[in-house]
Amino acid sequence: METLGPQGYCRAVRLDAGGRAHAGRVRVQADTARGVLRVRFDAALAPVAGPLQARLVRLFDLDCQPAAVAAGLGALAAQAPGIRVPGAFDGFELAVRAVLGQQVSVAAAHTLAGRLARRFGMPLGDLRAGRGAGDRGPRADADADADAGPQWVFPSAADLAGREPAELAECGLIRQRAAAIVALARAIRDQGLRLAPDAPLTQTMETLRAIPGIGDWTAQYIAMRALGWRDAFPAGDLVLMRALGASTPARARAAAERWRPWRAYAVMHLWRGSAISPAD
Repeated sequence: METLGPQGYCRAVRLDAGGRAHAGRVRVQADTARGVLRVRFDAALAPVAGPLQARLVRLFDLDCQPAAVAAGLGALAAQAPGIRVPGAFDGFELAVRAVLGQQVSVAAAHTLAGRLARRFGMPLGDLRAGRGAGDRGPRADADADADAGPQWVFPSAADLAGREPAELAECGLIRQRAAAIVALARAIRDQGLRLAPDAPLTQTMETLRAIPGIGDWTAQYIAMRALGWRDAFPAGDLVLMRALGASTPARARAAAERWRPWRAYAVMHLWRGSAISPAD
């Protein structure tokens, strides 16, 4: 799981390398005076420092070229030309969160994600002790060092692929979303679906849209963040349609043609503009 607040970004992670799991916390703090991000991570993650850095680069969109994006977006980017598209530390977790976020508030989706993590994920203490999800015996006290940050590692696709939707629904999910998450996990396990920037875009989008409960909005959102597709555009998003004065997704898509190939960045600017605009 992850937290984001005045003290920066912090999450519990597990990365596999060399036939073993490396688990710990990573913390990222913005140094606005120098224009850099400062990263600290637990010593247990030192053997996977390279892969960890690569994931953080994707998460914070650090390979973006703001000048090129601003030039492509024109007046839309004038007030905040450096806005990035947040990526994903883990593509499956991001996709699950996208499903959980359908037609509910951000706070409600975060609560549901936390319940899934505690029910099907693993506490850092267990991972550090070398225990697996199926190990018996006393579990680590996940709250023993709660002040240090997130305690739970979000479940992987492998953790959820063998579950039934009814089990996930016990966490408070409606049946349709629970079924979509299980189907997503099984697509990763059985069909080779990959949710990462190097995944084949067209094939991945087709596989996502074929999963009941994942429509175009969710697929486009996953493409924006997990696949790193800089031209993704969830045209059916009500906030975007309102911002563009469009009555249908097709009209929103047409209005956004001028921003190709940077439509994902246009989405971020339009969402930001909606968030800071005075209420009607």
